[in-house]
Formats: sequence, structure tokens, C-alpha cells
Amino acid sequence: MKKVGVIANPKRPHAADIFDRLVRKAGQLGIELFADSQTSMRLPSAKVLEFDQFAGTVDMLLALGGDGTVLFCAKLLNGANIPILGINLGSLGFLTSVGEDQMEDALDALASGVCEQNARTVADCTLLRKGKPAKTYRILNDAVIGFGGSSRIVTLELAVDGEPITAFTCDGMVITTPTGSTGHFLASGGPIIQPCADVFGISVICPHTLSNRPIILPDHSRIEITVQHAHKKLLLSADGQDVEELGEGDSIRILRSEKPVTFLHLPGYSYFSVLGQKLHWRGSSLT
Repeated sequence: MKKVGVIANPKRPHAADIFDRLVRKAGQLGIELFADSQTSMRLPSAKVLEFDQFAGTVDMLLALGGDGTVLFCAKLLNGANIPILGINLGSLGFLTSVGEDQMEDALDALASGVCEQNARTVADCTLLRKGKPAKTYRILNDAVIGFGGSSRIVTLELAVDGEPITAFTCDGMVITTPTGSTGHFLASGGPIIQPCADVFGISVICPHTLSNRPIILPDHSRIEITVQHAHKKLLLSADGQDVEELGEGDSIRILRSEKPVTFLHLPGYSYFSVLGQKLHWRGSSLT
């Protein structure tokens, strides 16, 4: 992988030092750097690309920042078969598996071709108005229906593979991929899902019932959530970005995308090690 695209969050701590180290190491390894116009201000030696040019130019994409930067890169690639390596300029993230002190090791691994690849499920989230598709969003983490300009509750109807399941009186609903299970899904009472599991998760936000529990479904399921009753406009959030207002009669349909997102990791990467660090797990000592 000799053509490396760089998308960075320059506001992160130590960003200037990271860019200097990146240029030096890339030069030593014969790696050609490409960057967007904002990132190129810190990487003057990089060739400048428009966002829509990355997928057709680079061999892989380096995301320097946090998990938000990785999500932006996944959206930018829009299904192109270009792997992403996330380097966290701060505390270790769920998606940015490489710490800033390991950046040189990561570039060595890239140059020698020993990085591990891990494909992650992406959901296609389609907005339906009057039963017809209006717009589709690629979801790496989650889709969230809720919030809005009022605290009033709503009624959301859930159907799976065309079968009506039930209607929930609630504040909203979360539909997650395995990758996104440690976000809104976990916060709303859902379980942690191993990233390579072939499932989707559904949890209801503040349901007005004591019997509600999160649901795990095979990711070949067709999930539809319809706004049955609402006295306010709801917001549809896609990977943390508010993208649509929903009203009564609007639906969203969730299907597994045919195009996953591929992540690169250093040899020996452990998802559960990252999970333990982020969630501050403490176990009993065996000694």
C-alpha cells in the first residue's frame, strides 16, 4: 500500500507533532501521501485531493483523530473497497485501534503488508415517505429515531421481514450494527455485540412499559420502523449526524449493505482488550 490517503482532525492534541512524524516515516518507506485541502495545510508535501477523488486514487485511508474521524472516512468512501486505519490522537477509541505512539509501527506494518483486515457490516438505512424510498444512508454505527423539539412521547411500530411485531410508546429507537453496539445501543440498555457477528440490534429509548427488552436479529432481516403517532417532529440520526425530520407515516427500512467497511489493525489487535480499557473493566485477580 504505497498510496496512502490522510484525513485528519487537526484540533486534536499533539496534531502538529504527529504530522511531522508521519511525513518523516512515509518518506523513509517510500509512501506517497494524499490529503484533503484542510489536512494538507499540515501536510504540505501531500498531494491534494477533493473528497470524491480519494476512493479512485489511494490504496488505503489513514484516519487521524478519533472515532468520529473514522466514521467520516467510512462515509467518504461510500462503499469503495478501500481499507481504513484509525490512529487516535488522544485516548484509544473503539474504531481507532492504534494509539499515536504506535503510528510508526502502523506504517511499517502497512509497508510490509502484515496488517490484519477486518470487514464490518454496514446497514443501508432508507427513508420511506408515503411508502416510497426518498433517501438512503450508509450506517456503520447506528440509526437513532428520537429527540426532536419536544419531550412528548411517540408511538413507533416495528416490523421484521414484513411481519408486524408491536408498537412502542417511547422516546425513540436505536438500530445498531455490531460495530455501533457500544454507543447509543449500550446506553439504552442493549448488550455489547462482537463486531464480526452477523446481526443487528434494536433497543427502545425510555419505553413506557416494564416488559421491554432489546432485540437481536439476523442481519439478513428487513427491519422497518414506522412513526405511528407523534405530536412533534422526530430526528433521524445516522452515525451521529442528524439527517432527516420524521413525521407521522414516515418509515425507515434497515437492510444489510452489500458493501462492508474494512478496517486495518496491527498484528495481535484485540477488540476485547480495547473494550476492557474503554469500559474500565476490572476482574478478580487469579494470583
